[in-house]
Amino acid sequence: MNAPQPMTLKPQPLLTATPSAGFNRARLLRNALPAVSLVVLLATIFIMQPRAMSYMGMNLMLNLAVPIALATIAQMLIITVNDLDLSLGSFISFVACVAATLLNDHPWLGCLALVGCVGVYALLGALIHIRQLPAIVVTLGMSFIWIGGAVLLLPAPGGSAPQWLQAMVKIKTPLLPFAVVVCVLLAIAVHLFLMRSTLGVVLRGAGGNPLAIAKAGWSLLRIKVTLYAMAGCFGVLSGLFLVGLTTSADANMALRYTLLSIAGVILGGGEFTGGRVSPIGAVLGALTLVLAGSLLSFIRISPDWQIGAQGAILILVLALRTAVNRLEVRPL
Repeated sequence: MNAPQPMTLKPQPLLTATPSAGFNRARLLRNALPAVSLVVLLATIFIMQPRAMSYMGMNLMLNLAVPIALATIAQMLIITVNDLDLSLGSFISFVACVAATLLNDHPWLGCLALVGCVGVYALLGALIHIRQLPAIVVTLGMSFIWIGGAVLLLPAPGGSAPQWLQAMVKIKTPLLPFAVVVCVLLAIAVHLFLMRSTLGVVLRGAGGNPLAIAKAGWSLLRIKVTLYAMAGCFGVLSGLFLVGLTTSADANMALRYTLLSIAGVILGGGEFTGGRVSPIGAVLGALTLVLAGSLLSFIRISPDWQIGAQGAILILVLALRTAVNRLEVRPL
């Protein structure tokens, strides 16, 4: 008789999980949520006020969209490296006061002041990185400095925006209002730089995996300084657009922009950590917040209650995004 053969176990192939169709649909829905929110708001406004579906109506509703969109992009750049800027609103107010006083009466001095503002933002980034200080604390302290400077320039509302600035922000473009055109170009330009270029990948990587970026030979100090300086540039542009639209300035005119910019980034799909941001989503989030204010005006909600109502809309959208996130099944 033949001796019994020893039993051998054949190795079984390892099961590898692949992204399911449900996962892909959930991720697609997550990316589309900012645009869906904007479309729903637009449809609601057009149903309630059909006259808003016109060039003039869109122009009135989105009159302040560009300053808020620029402020949102500035905040998004800070969030890219997992920081938060609580001085952005007061900074934009200071820039508006500079534009309505120094830039109008002494153009060269005004330009130097604006360049100095960007330099201060770059120094803030360096200070936060070198000393390992919490960005929230540093920017909160800077907010009082910016407000104080604005009050020194304009103790009372007033001043006058330069004529060239007023003319620039009131350009009439064909088919679509100037604000819509600027927001579209802004979203595309920042998206191509931050999401498609090599430098943009490195800048985002400093928030997602700073250790890997440092090992690759990139200076985290230079990256943070660059992002803070870029945020300062967009903050300056926001202040200039704002004072050009309002033709005058006030030390407190843009204080709400701090929270609006943070809300716009989060509505657009951004995260506070990991360098996860979306320039197009941020601009869509800013437009959503602007249209939410117009919708509340059409409903005839008192201005005293509009801030609370905007907060409720923000909570609703974030709740929807959280529900979408739970649908995502991470592959093993």
